[in-house]
Amino acid sequence: MRLATWNVNSVKARLPRLLDWLAGTRPDVVCLQETKCPDGSFPVAEVGELGYEVASHSDGRWNGVAILSRVGLDDVAVGFTDEPGFPEPEARSISATCAGLRVWSIYVPNGRTPDSPHYEYKLAWFAVLRDALAAELRTGRALVVCGDYNVAPTDADVWDPALFVGSTHVTPAERQALADLRALGLTDVVPTPMKGPHPFTYWDYRAGMFHQNKGMRIDLVYATGSFAGTVTSAYVDREARKGKGPSDHAPIVVDAGFDGVGPPPADRPGSG
Repeated sequence: MRLATWNVNSVKARLPRLLDWLAGTRPDVVCLQETKCPDGSFPVAEVGELGYEVASHSDGRWNGVAILSRVGLDDVAVGFTDEPGFPEPEARSISATCAGLRVWSIYVPNGRTPDSPHYEYKLAWFAVLRDALAAELRTGRALVVCGDYNVAPTDADVWDPALFVGSTHVTPAERQALADLRALGLTDVVPTPMKGPHPFTYWDYRAGMFHQNKGMRIDLVYATGSFAGTVTSAYVDREARKGKGPSDHAPIVVDAGFDGVGPPPADRPGSG
């Protein structure tokens, strides 16, 4: 199975690039974030010509998530129980089963600044997400949670840690929220960097940031051992960040030998 995740920063603005990338990379399952496209106007026909079914969740203004699949798209769910909002729940998560793998596409709130109410919303959203994923894991199904987490897990995941002191994306509380997700039994599938020592996935649009590799690793793939243990390669597709009119994020592409079989008993919460 080839799995990918990409914050496209508007699916309509990026549609020609997205279609070319899908045709060239041919992932089986794609998680998209920041689609910014009302569900009724998502380009279903265009991606359908490439063999993809679509599940989309968006209000069309800012957020929006989607899952594209060439291997089946079953049991689609949007949001999760008790999901907090700002003030109302936003289009930030969607999940589906694709060839025996439970796939989540998530777009975590930015947080803005540590003293902002949006930061508290971000932490609350993470806490309830953890509960939702814990419930998923109790089913015993293989699970992967992909998307823009808006947190750099370590100082090595930002180009200059000193510049981020006092900012969101690197605070202890945000990193603890990631640690709490991993504590459920999820593995961080770290991609291979295609330039330099760090697998950054996001670069600001300001001139020179991308070419100087002044970026952050905030797009993540968290997976149960039953999927992560079959990964043969993972990489950041920097080529998709180049050229005219790109997203400010690059996709992560993961190849795995996952065969759709559920996790063995030792992988299941509460076993052993």
